[in-house]
Amino acid sequence: MHDEKILQLGEFGHGVTANILLIRHASHVELGRTLSGRRRDVALSKDGLRQADIVSDLLSTSPITGIYSSPRERAYYTARSIAERHELKVQIVDALDEVDFGEWSGLGFDELEGDALWCEWNESRATARPPAGESMAEAVERATAALRWLAREHEGQMFACVTHCDIIRGIIAHYLGLSLDNMLRFDIDPASVSRLMLGDWGARIMTINERLYQ
Repeated sequence: MHDEKILQLGEFGHGVTANILLIRHASHVELGRTLSGRRRDVALSKDGLRQADIVSDLLSTSPITGIYSSPRERAYYTARSIAERHELKVQIVDALDEVDFGEWSGLGFDELEGDALWCEWNESRATARPPAGESMAEAVERATAALRWLAREHEGQMFACVTHCDIIRGIIAHYLGLSLDNMLRFDIDPASVSRLMLGDWGARIMTINERLYQ
């Protein structure tokens, strides 16, 4: 990447309360057409660049003390736009990466239509698995472990995590106590912000899918 720092996650502790901004990356050039997954070099679109700039401007007065990102380019550049307003460096966290879609990565949504496994994935997220990929439960486990560790590092502070639609959906479903089968019942739009309070007392979802750029 560029000016990012690679963050290695260790053990997390207790006695923490943190304010977490869960931000989906801005729109990219394959949005709505291709299951990009973990493919590299999927750039932000013209609309995405505008979204990232507006969200960065609107969050510029928020007391953000850390910016963490998935390693995917679309997430990194969204995060960097926010980080620049706060004179922070983006720190890459592998646990915030997109779901590993395995053999589906890079396929068009029209190609996936009618695939029995794809239908099962969208109907039974709690148990289904992409071919040669990871389950939704595995993705949520790594992402929530990262949030707990980061909350310890930012006790009493606000920090931002720029990641992906299904990762944010899974995190929210987890902390709401919902089955992952129900995670598609709410939207997480590009460049949206969802707010989470996390502490040793538990977690509270404050907002879901704020579209600050509208």
